Amino acid sequence: MSERKSYKTDLSDEQWALVEPVIIAWKGAHPSVSGHQGRYAMREIVNALLYQGRTGCQWELHPARRQGPEGGPADGR
Repeated sequence: MSERKSYKTDLSDEQWALVEPVIIAWKGAHPSVSGHQGRYAMREIVNALLYQGRTGCQWELHPARRQGPEGGPADGR
């Protein structure tokens, strides 16, 4: 995964140290039926949820999704 710009809503390392064990425990108690392990880091998912909750931004308008390949729009327009 490439480095991305951090946002004010991102978890600090200290906050993540508190949240991570809870997520790991939940995932351990609720394994995927298909065995899928997930494509994205859980910290990035939590950061995205916090950003969206704070800004109210529509997912399609999320700043990290605005640039597609070769710098064009992500939706191909």
